Parts: sequence; C-alpha cells; structure tokens
Amino acid sequence: MPELLNQKIVILRAPSLGATRDPFDGPGAAPGLESAVQNIAERAVGMTVESDENPSSATLNALRNDPTVLGFAPAMPMKLIEPLEADAAAAAAAVTWGVKAVGADTSPFTGAGVTVSVLDTGIDATHPAFTGVNLVTKDFTGAGSADDDNGHGTHCAGTIFGRDLTGQRIGVARGVQKAVIGKVLGGPNGGSSDILATAMLWAADNGAHVISMSLGMDFPGWVDELVNVNGLSIPAATSIALEGYRANVRLFEQLANLLNARASVAQTTIVVAAAGNESERTGNPAYEINVAPPAAAFGITSVAALADGGGGLTVAPFSNTMATVAGPGVGVFSAWLNGGTKTISGTSMATPHVAGVAALWAERLLAQGPLSPVLLQSKLIASGTFKPLKAGTDPVDVGAGLVQAPTNAS
Repeated sequence: MPELLNQKIVILRAPSLGATRDPFDGPGAAPGLESAVQNIAERAVGMTVESDENPSSATLNALRNDPTVLGFAPAMPMKLIEPLEADAAAAAAAVTWGVKAVGADTSPFTGAGVTVSVLDTGIDATHPAFTGVNLVTKDFTGAGSADDDNGHGTHCAGTIFGRDLTGQRIGVARGVQKAVIGKVLGGPNGGSSDILATAMLWAADNGAHVISMSLGMDFPGWVDELVNVNGLSIPAATSIALEGYRANVRLFEQLANLLNARASVAQTTIVVAAAGNESERTGNPAYEINVAPPAAAFGITSVAALADGGGGLTVAPFSNTMATVAGPGVGVFSAWLNGGTKTISGTSMATPHVAGVAALWAERLLAQGPLSPVLLQSKLIASGTFKPLKAGTDPVDVGAGLVQAPTNAS
C-alpha cells in the first residue's frame, strides 16, 4: 500500500474487552449472540478518536496488529461544500418551499425532545432564528469560539431547527430545543478528517440523535499538497491520495457503524451528509460524479439536491449521483450572519432539510418506545417519494426520492 511517512494520521480505537465476564465461558469460548452484541455496544461506547502527527513505519505496523485499533487513515483535508448563489427569493410566503416540499408544514411533529447536531462553520448564536434553543457549542479549529465567520453553518442550522423569521417558517423541525454545534471548518486548524471524526464522536456523546454534515473530502486539494509541498510526482501523489481516500471512507464507515452499535446502551445517532456539488449536468461535456466522502461511507445517509420547477421537482445540475435520498437544495432561504437571511443553493442546503425530517421521525418513533438507528434510518429512507419529481427522474440520482415528514397515519 502506498504510504507517506510522517503524515498525520487519525486512529479510531475501542477497548478490547477480552474474555467474557461469564465464569462458565473459558477464554476461548465463543460468546452467545446476545453477549456478542453487548460486547460490541460496550466497545462502541468506549471508542476514541486519536491522532499521531509523525507516525513511523514501526508505528503503522503496531497499529495494524493492535486489537484495540478499529481503523486508521491519513488525516485528509476536508472542505466546505461551497453553496451556489441563487436568484433573489420571491415574495415571502408563510413557509419556505423546501419546508413545504418535505411536508413539515402539515406534520404534527416538530422535533420536540430530539437533539440535532450541525458540524460545519459554527453558528451565529445570537440570531433570532435560534431564540430559545439550548446551543451546546465547541470549536475544533483553534479559532477560540464556535462563532460562524462564514454563514454556511448558520444557514444549515436555520433550515433544520430555525424559528420563524418575520412571519415566515424556515425550519423543518422548529420544535427542537437542544442543538449540538461543532465548528469543524475555518479557523487556523479546521478542515481535516481527524477533526471531523473527533467532532462526530463529541456530538454523539452530547446526545445528538441526528448529525448533519454539509462538507466533503478535498481529494484534489490533497493531491496538490503532496505535489507542491511534499515534492512528489503527480502519479505518486495521486496513488497515495487515492489510498488515503479509501482508508478514510473505511474509517468513517467504522465510525458510523459503531455509533449505531452503541444505541443499545446510549441514544440512537444517525448521520446525514451532503452528496457534493461537483457534477456538471448541463456542461459541455456534461458529466456526473458519484457521492463524495464522508457521505460515500456506508451507514451515512447521503443527500442529493432538488430544484423547484415547472412539471415537477428536478435534480439540481450540480448534484452528485448515487445519493441515498434527496431534499430541496436550490433557492433555499434561511438564516445568515448578523441576524440576516440569504438564499443559496447546494447539496449543503438539501442536507439540513433531510436532517430536519429525520428529527421529526425521531420524535414520532420515540413516542412509540425505544429508538433504534436501523428503524430511524429505514423510516427516513422509506419516506422518500417520486410523486413530486419530474417524470423520468433517474433513481440513481435521488435514491429513494424526496424525504417526507411523518404524519399521524405514517
């Protein structure tokens, strides 16, 4: 496997429980299914995310043979999935088109009792859209606070749980009372896979039922860094970056799976992430790109973007393909910096719609009994519909379709 020594790595670790506690089980005895599931859950609760700045070849070999190590990967750069400018919003309606499209305006559920997390550029905590919300914030970038100096994180948070602004509803789950906000992009150290993995675990530890991430892995940026900073040839840099890409996908799959596994001893947590804006469906030549990491990791619900147009909703021209579900992502009006608002487009804007719908489903399911991640994710995906989509829409582009909020009958 191509490797670059002295490259910072991120390590996912969980304690090895060793022999079972049952005195009738010998050291080599295979535990029963129930015991095995419990052991996995306990390992998941004890998992940690670590990093090593300058691993040697001996260190890498030791990690491969360490039973407490579930996976490791080079710390790859992560970047904001940059939104696209949109036309000025039409005259304000009572409800934004995205909230209406997912059926949140007619759902009896509000997200009450559900905790959501947004891992992004931070938040404008003083924005009136977040009045009354308990915001648990943490800066992972070295900026000193989780204040949003970009606007992207504030916009996404507004779509998920924002309160009404000047009589217009912008939030899908405006009954959410607690939100866990991690600033993982920006600042002097923001934007790497080790920071994101650490923040995901932190969000889950702080009670997040739903984690929303509108960011992606910067593969071209890392190739450029390996060439321009490390002095590698383009073929060597591409080979090393590709292996790092694969290792990071596997690591995020492990992390998502372990968050699911620990639901028997902690709260359920599911992860929703943007598919990416790298496609150019109307270009010359036109092309489509598959879902970008971390959304590409198995166990994470990836989100494509839809536009509101005549003849039904259409796939946004920039939206990557092979997504799990779809959400409104073009011309989305939400909160912005300094108490303001802005209308922008992107799979970044579609993702918080889906995260908000997930919060509504979580509320509904919690009222019925214990919440499992498999049930929550399956209900979210199964809610997808093609009815509002333009005839002939390719399922490869939108997965199960446009997610829908729960009703009393669903």
